[in-house]
Amino acid sequence: MDGGQPQLAWREGGVPVSTRFDDPYFSLAGGLAETRHVFLDGNDLPARLRPGFHVAELGFGTGLNALALALVARVPVVMTSFEAYPMTVDQLALAHAAFPELAGLASQLRQGWGAARLQVGPVDLRLVIGDVRRTLPAWPGRADAWFLDGFSPAKNPEMWSAELMAQVGRHSAAGAGFATYTAAGHVRRALEEAGFAVQRRPGFGRKRHMSVGRLRDGMTDTDTDTVAHGPSV
Repeated sequence: MDGGQPQLAWREGGVPVSTRFDDPYFSLAGGLAETRHVFLDGNDLPARLRPGFHVAELGFGTGLNALALALVARVPVVMTSFEAYPMTVDQLALAHAAFPELAGLASQLRQGWGAARLQVGPVDLRLVIGDVRRTLPAWPGRADAWFLDGFSPAKNPEMWSAELMAQVGRHSAAGAGFATYTAAGHVRRALEEAGFAVQRRPGFGRKRHMSVGRLRDGMTDTDTDTVAHGPSV
């Protein structure tokens, strides 16, 4: 892995906090419950899963979302996660200790840590390390569902730019969906411009709202280019 090192502090209960972005990696009110509410329920998972279903994620963090997906998947699925600052295996172990029900899957993840591709239960997990503004445009894949889980848009704005959200649209399969904990207006507008029909839903814990959406019918990568940037002249 060739990304930079995360800058971490730890709160009571084993919650890692990025001192670089002044933001916790998962909810202080319950990280696994938040993942289920936002990313799984927000993408209508596991109901939509089928063999080969492809989840993409912006912000791997502790791997909690991948572990939660592996826990509910009953068919082989693929997950590609983009991360700029991968944790060490010891940091992962400390974070994973907060989730005993995920212990077996978490151990499997850590045993494969350091590889670009590893198996976590039924999830074929691929890790793309580096600045997502460079790695996502170069990615050849398309996702059926997106977990948009970067640090707060107010503290990590580059992760939520209109240009990056346009790349999310371009790398989406027909009918793809997304879910994210944020309901920031500029993020919602960027995703709409990227081709998604965006909805606001009740958030988790102290977050009043979150956002979900589906790629509009008939949208293609060419269409999302036009929506995001206007017609060519």
